[in-house]
Amino acid sequence: MSHRIVFLGSPEFAVPSLQALTADTRFDVVMVVSQPNRPSGRGRRLAPPPVAAFAVDAGLPLLQPESLRDEDVLSMLQVTQADLLVVVAYGEILRRNLLELAPGGVLNVHPSLLPKYRGAAPIAGAIRNGDSQTGVSIIQLVRKLDAGPMIAQTTVDIDSGDTTGTLGERLSEQAADILPDVCVSWLAGSLTAVEQDDSLATYTREWTKADAEIDWLLPAVTIERLVRAALPWPVAWTSFDGQRLQVRSASVTPGAGASPGQIVDHGKQLVVATGSGYLELLTVQPQGRTQMPASGWWNGLQSKPSRLGIPPTTDMPHDPV
Repeated sequence: MSHRIVFLGSPEFAVPSLQALTADTRFDVVMVVSQPNRPSGRGRRLAPPPVAAFAVDAGLPLLQPESLRDEDVLSMLQVTQADLLVVVAYGEILRRNLLELAPGGVLNVHPSLLPKYRGAAPIAGAIRNGDSQTGVSIIQLVRKLDAGPMIAQTTVDIDSGDTTGTLGERLSEQAADILPDVCVSWLAGSLTAVEQDDSLATYTREWTKADAEIDWLLPAVTIERLVRAALPWPVAWTSFDGQRLQVRSASVTPGAGASPGQIVDHGKQLVVATGSGYLELLTVQPQGRTQMPASGWWNGLQSKPSRLGIPPTTDMPHDPV
């Protein structure tokens, strides 16, 4: 007999997990719950979250409530007679009545080696801090943020060129690989939940555009990590001539002697001095234009600035990639 699953998730990260459960004959996904359609893209047209789009294409029952606090939502989920709820980046904290809805409780997939990097931006946090490994944790969901007992955990290496986007793809696939077997073993009672050590917990929060501003006083290696951590959103940026310049890729290069933010003469390359070492900008996106090789942008300027990092006079809106 198939296990009845209610799946709660919204972004692209959650889609492989839903795909894996849907394709596995051991499960019957009786309901998918995702965030409502939101304005997206430069045209700001309403678009469904990736999980909702997948559910529609797969013919799965779908709910997109404004809030899980709605009693009608609880009633509709109670009717499903689910054995287990699975949460993968849903986007709202579950109340106690949902945590107790199914006999198997609620399992949550989190892309970090908990208790490290609890919160909203664990993938970016691991890259920004220069970690060599991260992973996927599956925990029993409780009211406290990402603090539930550990059910399963697996590690993933962080490559030197990983961005939050590329690493997130690998972590989502790793989650999808282990999730079905973990769910079956959990429902069979063959897995033991182990309490996390709260003394080892670290926390992340959702990024803002301000968090992605480049501080040229920092070492080049730190800025390069920021560039990778901030991609695909909010994208690292600096300023020149009153405008904002997004930096989409960069590499550390040897050098010393110039003041932080100063543009160094390296022929056709765009190289900037930092608090320690130099940083070559590889791909940039000037305000109001598409992304391009930094050398092409630099060599095409008629009036070249001597440094970067002068505050912009206006804010440049940016849609998540």
